[in-house]
Amino acid sequence: MQLLLSAAFVLCWSSGFIGAKLGAGSAPAVTLLMWRFLPLAAVLALVAATAARAAWRGLTARDVARQAAVGALSQSGYLFTVYYAIQLGVSSGTTALIDGTQPLVAGALAGPLLRQYVSRRQWLGLCLGVGGVALVTTADAAAGAGVSRWAYLVPFLGMASLVAATFLEGRSRTRVAPSVSMTVHCTTSAVLFTALAAGTGSVRPPASPSFWAAVCWLVALSTFGGYGLYWLILRRSGITAVNTLMFLMAPVTALWGAAMFGEPFGPQTAAGLAVGLAAVVLVRRGAKPPAADTGDPPSCARGRTSGNPLVRPRAGDRRLRGVGRPGR
Repeated sequence: MQLLLSAAFVLCWSSGFIGAKLGAGSAPAVTLLMWRFLPLAAVLALVAATAARAAWRGLTARDVARQAAVGALSQSGYLFTVYYAIQLGVSSGTTALIDGTQPLVAGALAGPLLRQYVSRRQWLGLCLGVGGVALVTTADAAAGAGVSRWAYLVPFLGMASLVAATFLEGRSRTRVAPSVSMTVHCTTSAVLFTALAAGTGSVRPPASPSFWAAVCWLVALSTFGGYGLYWLILRRSGITAVNTLMFLMAPVTALWGAAMFGEPFGPQTAAGLAVGLAAVVLVRRGAKPPAADTGDPPSCARGRTSGNPLVRPRAGDRRLRGVGRPGR
């Protein structure tokens, strides 16, 4: 089951880069994002007021405000930078490469922010994954002639925004239902992108069918598929697990771009894909230490103590009890 969820997440998250490229030629990024989230937020709000009312019981205004902040970072900030970078001419492969550095950043910050421990084998896998992503996207980045150098800083801002959202959610001890977090995140994005579009005179959508095709693509695959599975896997497996899967985004995007847009796919891309897969295997194997190494009961190995089965607490550190599990 976990393998199927991981595969679906990789495909759906990668679809966002393809969808951004589909819509980039028909409208500004803020217009595409506004019309992606407005109808989606309306539908989710209707569901929240009817069928999903029970999921909101017990939540405080502070809990909702935290989810709004998470949504502003992980959805609004992250997506706007991805779409804007592609609009500026940065290729989808290069954007995926920069986004692929997120696991290394999150892994480096897991210790000081969540007081979690990352094993040496996991660090090796994380570094190997970065190398695989670099192999896949080096040629794509070199083809970005004519693009302003500062444009390549935009995806880095998005990567940092998603990392910040991950840790903000990870430090929460209130369990929020996925339907609630999705509703709050999408409503927050709808409000922010509508305000931004109105301020820049970009509210009116184009009449081209390609624009609405891109909107439907992004809502179905990227939002419900990629974004929903991101938080589901984050809650089930932890920060290191979900971010390790990010290493596969650039290879999958390269394959998808080759099939849909005729982008080149050569031996270097194939080698990078193989290295990325090896990195995922290495990190996952490093996540299953013998029980004697931790000195913790079996429930801790399942992530009930540290909140992350891939990142185990140091033996005897009672400060880790209940810390770091997203959504709790």
